[in-house]
Amino acid sequence: MIHFVGAGPGAPDLITVRGRELLGKADVVIYAGSLVNPELLRYAPPAAEIHDSAVMTLGEIVELMIRADGEGREVVRLHTGDPSIYGAIREQMDLLDAHHIAYDSCPGVSACFGAAAALNLEYTLPGKTQTLIITRMEGKTAVPESEKIRLLAGHQASMAIYLSAAMLEDLSRELILGGYPPDTPAALIYKATWPEEKRFFCTVASLAETGRSNGISRIAVVLVGDAVLHRDGYERSKLYDPEYETGYRKK
Repeated sequence: MIHFVGAGPGAPDLITVRGRELLGKADVVIYAGSLVNPELLRYAPPAAEIHDSAVMTLGEIVELMIRADGEGREVVRLHTGDPSIYGAIREQMDLLDAHHIAYDSCPGVSACFGAAAALNLEYTLPGKTQTLIITRMEGKTAVPESEKIRLLAGHQASMAIYLSAAMLEDLSRELILGGYPPDTPAALIYKATWPEEKRFFCTVASLAETGRSNGISRIAVVLVGDAVLHRDGYERSKLYDPEYETGYRKK
């Protein structure tokens, strides 16, 4: 059996209980070494076979899975964050399907939630925004025309932008051209939840300078929107309003 497991954003104790249990039973672990905290490998059995996928191709990864499964061994494919977000898992699953090999998924804590915890922020503030857009700048991997940053910026929602720390100049320009005022609050979170985590508050206009002056060009999430600075002006939730009746509480 192949288990796709979300490792979480970095801190070893932010893997799920299920993920840790699957790691604890693994015979083979294939982990994304460029992003996954190696401390998580301590949860694997001492005799487990460990492979760093940072130096492997898709074909090599899947070949290893197929061979291990054929030998009756439990395989954990350990991805950073949550496997369903920029995890490139579908292409692996399609090849496993072609070989009739069973697999399942274990969710994880994505980096944008680790970043939110680092800033004690809530993305969805009534009266401000009720939407979080998780996206990325176009780079080596294209994005659909309708999902360009400039178009998404028109929603004025909270945004968590992945895989874009090396393109902050372009990102800033596209956000402003899309409709965010230059002074819109923003934050740059480097390696959220890791011991070396760094947090920088700025504006959409100063994103690039903030990255340059602090040496941040990779492994960072960019957060954009009024929610970043906990500004006043949002509405309180109706759920706890004494004038609001729920199925559990009467006025």
